[in-house]
Amino acid sequence: MQSDNPTAAILVIGDEILSGRTREGNAHHLAQVLTATGIDLREIRVVSDDTDQIVAAVQALDSSLGGAYDLLFTSGGIGPTHDDITADAVAKAHGTRAEIDPEARALLQARCDRMGTELTPNRLRMARVPVGATLILNAVSAAPGFSIGNTHVMAGVPEVFRGMVDWLIPRLPVGRPVQSLSVEVRRGESEVAEDLLAVASEYADLSFGSYPFNDADGWGTNLVVRGLDEARVAEGMTVLKQRLGL
Repeated sequence: MQSDNPTAAILVIGDEILSGRTREGNAHHLAQVLTATGIDLREIRVVSDDTDQIVAAVQALDSSLGGAYDLLFTSGGIGPTHDDITADAVAKAHGTRAEIDPEARALLQARCDRMGTELTPNRLRMARVPVGATLILNAVSAAPGFSIGNTHVMAGVPEVFRGMVDWLIPRLPVGRPVQSLSVEVRRGESEVAEDLLAVASEYADLSFGSYPFNDADGWGTNLVVRGLDEARVAEGMTVLKQRLGL
């Protein structure tokens, strides 16, 4: 599919994801948001809670550091415990250091005051951001994420992550949302492959996909046409249906 939209990658950080202890859902949620807002997600990468791995991934993915994509979103590793090392690792990747941010500290202090709790050293860790970064706020909790370069760092807790996404996305450059149409056929992929290839070759500016399924009525295939121009997607689907005799 031809596109001039901003490109993006998602970096998921956490040993708990790689071990299978935690089911990852943040990337799935963000992928849907990006598709709907005109940002082309090109890669999802998962790394452990390891400084060198995080640094290498950030530098490989953030275009402001010579990486591959216009935007990089991260999930995980900015909490209050010793293994929450994302702030330091991202700071290192960007050639700076993490420090207590006064605005972040004030946000955490205000929340603690409202809840009648103490701003302990562990809680204060969540106010550490790279020097030069700007904060990502959320309506769920006071602990902020942050943006530096083209890297946007967010929490791993799903509810907090979604709150940060809601705040961040309207503030980013976006393109044209992907348009899609689908049709279900009661044929296997091998039976539709030739026709699908023929139409895909004719409409090189669109993306054609086939997704097999098996339900109570037997085997079938979902055929999906995607593109940035609604009329062009509709035309491609019409031609595909005609070839398939639908």
